[in-house]
Amino acid sequence: MEDKFPEYISGKYEIIEVRHAAAILKLDFPNEYQDIINLLTSFTLKKEEILTPGGRKSPIANKLDNFLYSRGWVEKSFNTSINIDGSERTSPTHAIDCYKNKIALDIEWNNKDPFFDRDLNNYRLLFDLKAISVGVIITRSSELQEIFSTLGKGSSYGASTTHMNKLKPRIEGGGGGGCPLLVFGITKKLYEEN
Repeated sequence: MEDKFPEYISGKYEIIEVRHAAAILKLDFPNEYQDIINLLTSFTLKKEEILTPGGRKSPIANKLDNFLYSRGWVEKSFNTSINIDGSERTSPTHAIDCYKNKIALDIEWNNKDPFFDRDLNNYRLLFDLKAISVGVIITRSSELQEIFSTLGKGSSYGASTTHMNKLKPRIEGGGGGGCPLLVFGITKKLYEEN
């Protein structure tokens, strides 16, 4: 991965790439690639953000979203339908957290793990409809559970929530269909105690 991402990123994130997603992103969408590089390079996981209750969205997910929103990314839903012999049926998609120029990026920090199925199915459908070219997921590495447990937050970040060990089998099983995928797992190397 060192040739596709700066050493800082390949050293501090757990990365999964499917169907040459990094090459597509880097060569065909250089501005969006740079936005993602800047996001990942500037991100740190702060103790107080872990300890702060999230409500609808955690401070960590908000921080990641807002970084991209400030660079022209938007939350995006698509109105899709299927037409069979003149009979039209709506085929709604879930809103993508951050979208820009055919790049879809979702942040799955601490949701229930079926959210991964939703994201991957969304990417599959939108890729097949030529609405997106690459799907990106930012989640947490499973190793962070150690830090959460030390901080007394282990039960808040349970085994059935979104983390890399829940996502990998879904990708290996063909989740996402033909959509090129990039996944970044936030590791302990990004954690700041103070």
